[in-house]
Parts: sequence; C-alpha cells; structure tokens
Amino acid sequence: MAFYALIMAGGTGTRLWPVSRRQRPKQSLKLVGDRTMFEHAVDRIAPLFQPEHILVVAGSDHVPDLSQQAPELPPENFIVEPMGRGTAPAIGLGAIHLHRRDPDAVISVLTADHFIADVERFCSVLGAAEEVARENYLVTLGIEPSAPSTGYGYIQRGSRLCAVDGFEVFHVERFTEKPSEETALQMVESGEYTWNSGMFIWHVERILEEFEAQMPDLRVQLAEIEAALGTHGYGPALDRVWKRVTKESIDYGVMEGAEEVAVIPVDIGWSDVGSWGSLGELLARMGRRDDRGNVVAAEHIGLDTANTLVFGHQRLIATIGLNDMIVVDAGDAILVCPMEHEQEVRDLVHLLEREDMKDYL
Repeated sequence: MAFYALIMAGGTGTRLWPVSRRQRPKQSLKLVGDRTMFEHAVDRIAPLFQPEHILVVAGSDHVPDLSQQAPELPPENFIVEPMGRGTAPAIGLGAIHLHRRDPDAVISVLTADHFIADVERFCSVLGAAEEVARENYLVTLGIEPSAPSTGYGYIQRGSRLCAVDGFEVFHVERFTEKPSEETALQMVESGEYTWNSGMFIWHVERILEEFEAQMPDLRVQLAEIEAALGTHGYGPALDRVWKRVTKESIDYGVMEGAEEVAVIPVDIGWSDVGSWGSLGELLARMGRRDDRGNVVAAEHIGLDTANTLVFGHQRLIATIGLNDMIVVDAGDAILVCPMEHEQEVRDLVHLLEREDMKDYL
C-alpha cells in the first residue's frame, strides 16, 4: 500500500481580503516569509512523499500558477475542479483519480493554505496516522487548543484506541461546529476536545465506501466521472456531472455520521491563517510584535499606535492614534477595521459582489 498526499488548494481566503483575491487567493500569497502558502504546503511534506505521490485539487484558473510554484510535481497530478463544491466533492474527485491509479492507496488529505511550524513532528504524526488508517479507520488530526476559540470546529475524543510512535490515538466521540464562547470555554477546560484541523488520513477504498453509504448521489456522480478517466470524454463528463453536484463539506457529508473514526491530538504549531487576526497572531509568534503590541509586516511609521496589525508592501503606511486595529494595503484597495470586526471581512466581500465591484474581488 503506497501513501499519497492530496493537497486541497481550492479555497478563496475571503477573510484575507483585500490581499487575497479570486485570481490570487490565499494559497498563492507570501504571507509568512518568502514562500507562498502552497509552497510551504509542498515543502513540508517533501521528506515523506515523493513528488509523484503528491496530488493537488484546484480550480482551473489556479492550476497554472500552482504548477509554476511546484514544478517538481507531475502535471497530471494537478486535478482540476470545474467549480467550488465544498470539501466533500473535491476530496471525492481526488479519491477517484487515486483509486484508478492505485486502489490500495492510503491518502493524507492536507491543506494548501495553513501554516505548520513543527514540520518534523507533522511528518511524524502523518506516518503514525497512516498506520491507523491501514486498520480501516478514518483518521483526523486534532490540534491541541491554545484558547477557547469560536472560529474552529471541535472534536471530542472518546476512549483510547492505541499509541503509535509516541502519538496517542482516540476514538472520536463527536464533531461540533463553531461553538459559542461559553461552550468553547467549557470544551477547552474539559480537556476532551481538540480543534478540527481539516486534515484527514484514510484508505481510498474506505472513503469511497463512506461516500456510497452517506452521500450516495455524490458517489454515483463520481462513478460517472471515474468511468471517463483516461479517455477523451473525461473533460466533457466532468463538466457535465459537476454542474449537478451539491455543495457539501466533508465534515457534514461524511465525518459526523461515520463509524470507526479516530483522532490523534497533536501540537505542531498549526495556524489556519484564516483571518487577519490569526495571521497577526502567527507573525507575533515569529517575532514581528513590537514593544507597543503592534504586528508590522510593512514599511510603517506610527504615533500613539498600539496593538495594531499593519500589513502591506506597496508604500509607507503611517498611523496616528490607532489601537486594536487592522490596516492592510493591497495597492488598489485598503482595509481599515477594528480587530474585533475581523470576521466581517467576508461580509464586506459579499457586499462587493452585490455591488458588482468585480475589479476588487
């Protein structure tokens, strides 16, 4: 049984507007250091996977850019998703490609736009998860919570299953979507919960069986696409079928209803870099916070400015009298908002869509 990585690279990163755009989303941005988020994602698994064992699912508009960022990956390993339909269909599309290539494979479903500081430990836990997946478990990585965040889903662990290479493995009791602040605090204090990382490891046959059991319509659609693999009819079949596919996440579509699900709690210095606040926290941990609490990734000069994120590479950013603010300069658009309203950036993007301001999307 060979081990493969399937990198999900179809996200849009709307909460990182105005830097993240449709044509250059979060995974193609250099938010941390001099490498893009996608380059980080490929780099960190290089010790574990040969290039021919790394597959990428992405939209057609983004594949050319991503393939330039990772020229070592074979062109045929970039799987085009005609349009975003959520993580369940995207994972299913990757699974049928891999199933045709190697029906005995184990897949590690990973993200293209997260940051992981402890790469060595990350590769080690993936190796441990592979062993558990070979016992026909659906395995997920749970991130040890550092705070009662309401921005993440949570996984409650049940009884201990085993230990592999020093990593404790538990049965999953339940998945919980983003909780209230009070509930999140109770979860963290209980010590029974981890954050849902969105990373999964399973046998390709097992996940296709779960689609058949829990998302039968999607499984039929995937089978129709799979039948055309390797023929001239693949592209037309994919376009025709994908229009009928219902949007769904893998958590709702499969994981919440599955049995024999295991979680490995782990601390790997993980961040989903899902908002300007989380990027600010990450940059602060990397030493970018000054003595006034400002996190600066720009040419900046300020008076009476504290606890503020300043991000941009276009020009000098000058601030006066700001506290707990976000200031982002993307060249053609500038975002200024209180830190407490960071989650509303997505609503702002929706407003741009309604106002048909396409040049800024």
